[in-house]
Amino acid sequence: MSSITENKQGLKVLIMGSILQLFLGIIYVWSVFVIPVKDFYGWSVDSVKLTSSFMLCFFVIGILAGGKLQTKIGVKITTLIGGLMVAAGMLATALIPAGGKAPVFLIYLFYGIVGGFGVGAGYNANISCAQKWFPQNRGFATGISVCAFGLSTVIFAPLVTTLISKLGENAVKNTFLILAGGFAAAVLLLFNFIKTPEQVPNAAAPVLKGKQYTTLEMIKTLRFYLIALSLMFGTSVFFIILPSLKELAVNRGLASFATGIVMFTGIANALGRLGAPLMSDKIGREMADIIILAATALGAFGLCFANGVLLIVIIAVVAFCYGGYSGLYPVLTSGNFGIKNIGSNYGAVMVGFMLSALLFPIVIKKINGQALQFIALGALAVVGAALVVILRLMNLKQAKEEN
Repeated sequence: MSSITENKQGLKVLIMGSILQLFLGIIYVWSVFVIPVKDFYGWSVDSVKLTSSFMLCFFVIGILAGGKLQTKIGVKITTLIGGLMVAAGMLATALIPAGGKAPVFLIYLFYGIVGGFGVGAGYNANISCAQKWFPQNRGFATGISVCAFGLSTVIFAPLVTTLISKLGENAVKNTFLILAGGFAAAVLLLFNFIKTPEQVPNAAAPVLKGKQYTTLEMIKTLRFYLIALSLMFGTSVFFIILPSLKELAVNRGLASFATGIVMFTGIANALGRLGAPLMSDKIGREMADIIILAATALGAFGLCFANGVLLIVIIAVVAFCYGGYSGLYPVLTSGNFGIKNIGSNYGAVMVGFMLSALLFPIVIKKINGQALQFIALGALAVVGAALVVILRLMNLKQAKEEN
C-alpha cells in the first residue's frame, strides 16, 4: 500500500479519472428514462427499450476504437472526444421533436450510437491510463476506476427521477439538456488530468519484461480466445436477469421490495468491480476469475428455486460477479498480453462481452421453462471457468519452462 500512497501524481490522475468515470456511467441509467421517454416522444415501450442494445453494442465498439485512438492521439484527447460525444448525444436527444413527430431511430443514433461510442472510448482511456500509473497494483487502480463507473447508476438514477418529476411538461427534454450541459462541463474540467506517465515507472519494469503483444499478435493466440470466451459465457447470466429483475422479484414473493432490489443490485455491481481486481492482486488473475465464474454458476443454479431473502442474496452475488468481470478482465488482459497496448487489446477482449449481450438474450429464450434457462446459464459459466483453468495451466507451464 505504501507504493500506492507514494505515487502522488498517479493518485491524482486516478481520482480525477474516477470522477469522470462516474459521469461516463450515466448512460447506463436508461431504465429510469424508458417510460418518460415513451410518453414524451410517443414511441412504444419496446422501441424505447431497444436503445440500450444500441448503446451497449457501440460501447464495445467505442472501447475498440478508443484503444486505437490512444496510440495515435493519446489518452487525454481520446477522453475529451469520448466525453464530448456523450454530451452531444444527450443534447441531440433533447432536441428530438416530441409527440411521435420523429422516427425512433433518432434516439438510437444520438443516445445509443453516439453516446455509447463516446462512453466506450472514454472508459477505455481511463482504465488503460490507471494501469500504466500503477503497474504493480493494476487490480487496485482498475478496481477504483470501474467501481466509480458502476456507482453512476446508484447516484444518477434517483437524480434523473427527481429531475423528470420536477421539471414540468418538458421535463424529459429539460433533463437531457441539464445532463448534457453538466456532462460537458465535467469533461472539460477533468480531461486535462488524464495522462499517462512521461516516463515508465520503476515498478513497471517487471511487467514490461514479458512480450508486449499487439492486438494482431494477441488474436492469433489461444489465450485470447480462452479469455474472450470465458467473459462471454460468464456475463450471460446477468444479461438475462437484468431486464427482468422487478418481474422476478414480484413472481418470487418480493413485490414490495422490487424497486429496492434494482438499487441493491447496482451497489453489489459496484462492489464487485472493486473487490474482484483487488482479490486478483492477492491470489492471481486466473484464480480470481475462476472463483468469480464458479460463483456465477452457483448463483444461476440457485435462481432455479430461490425465494425471499435467498433470492436477494443470489441476485447480489450474480451482480457482484458481473461487476467483478468489469474490474478483472482489464488486468487479466494486461497480465497475459502486456501493459503497453492494453487499450486496444482490452477492446478486442470486450467483443466477448458484446456477443454475450447480443446473442444470449435471444438464444436462452428458445429454452422452455425458467428453471431450464437458469441451468443452461449456469452451465455456460462452468464452461467459462473450465476455459480459465486451461489458461492457468498454460501459464504455469510457460512459467516453469522459463525458470
